Amino acid sequence: MEGVLDHSLRDVLTRVGGIDRCVSEFIRITDQLLPRRVYTRLMPELLNGSRTPAGTPVRAQLLGSDPSCLAENAALLASLKPDGIDLNFGCPAKIVNRHRGGAVLLDEPELVHRIVAAVRRAVPAHVPVSAKMRLGHRDDSRMLDCALAIASAGASELVVHARTKLHGYKPPAYWDRIAVIRQAVRLPVVANGEVWTVADAQRCMAESGCDALMLGRGLVSDPGLALALRGQATPEWGDLLPLLALYSRLIAPRVVPRHRGGRIKQWLNMLRRRHPQAQVAYDAVRTLHAADDIDRQLAALKTEEVTT
Repeated sequence: MEGVLDHSLRDVLTRVGGIDRCVSEFIRITDQLLPRRVYTRLMPELLNGSRTPAGTPVRAQLLGSDPSCLAENAALLASLKPDGIDLNFGCPAKIVNRHRGGAVLLDEPELVHRIVAAVRRAVPAHVPVSAKMRLGHRDDSRMLDCALAIASAGASELVVHARTKLHGYKPPAYWDRIAVIRQAVRLPVVANGEVWTVADAQRCMAESGCDALMLGRGLVSDPGLALALRGQATPEWGDLLPLLALYSRLIAPRVVPRHRGGRIKQWLNMLRRRHPQAQVAYDAVRTLHAADDIDRQLAALKTEEVTT
């Protein structure tokens, strides 16, 4: 979830709990070996044993189409001791696909195989190499070809987003298609896509046959979703207001003030899906631009809630 779920939000969400593992936003690999500082800047958890401050493991995700360059970068990345390396064959963004990255590669199962195999050979055996794919680019006609290419190349796990690139993020997700993949490959398969509630998760697992889920927008919209799936108590709206303030503080050193307010409103906008009170908060800050003004308004809402 580029532009949304970065290391600051990973920090906040893993403090809520219930998450077994995170995957970083994709790190774009083109035609050069990236310096170590790029990896530690995009994934500062590498400086903390590949863990968030709450102790949740984080796997680094690479995106690209050059097997040799990806392998070279994966080898350097492995020296920084990530929890694992994930390969992105699922991004539907037009700009990424135009530059031959993400879901467009699902038209080329042979290349997908070469990428996974090259990365697997380049890193130590104890470092997991996983992959994420969609059902296909324009359709799912090569779905099994791609899944088998990933499995035969030595991947340890496969995450499947149950839509094609052409589907984008429009409902529904075709969870039953994941079941076809799961039956064809001999490696753990994780289901992803359109899981917003516990009921969604139960239907997804039943239709996909998977016993593990990757949560994306559903978790950002409902930070307590992972806990709810475990049958544990989930945070109320009053518990989330301090997390919004924490998120604002975490992004302050690296996001220019004129953009920081937008980032806070972006997350608040997503929270409206699960928490009715987020609509009130969003309406209160919607016309504000300065991050400090937004912080003050949210703090005032928290004070009103405590008083009430």
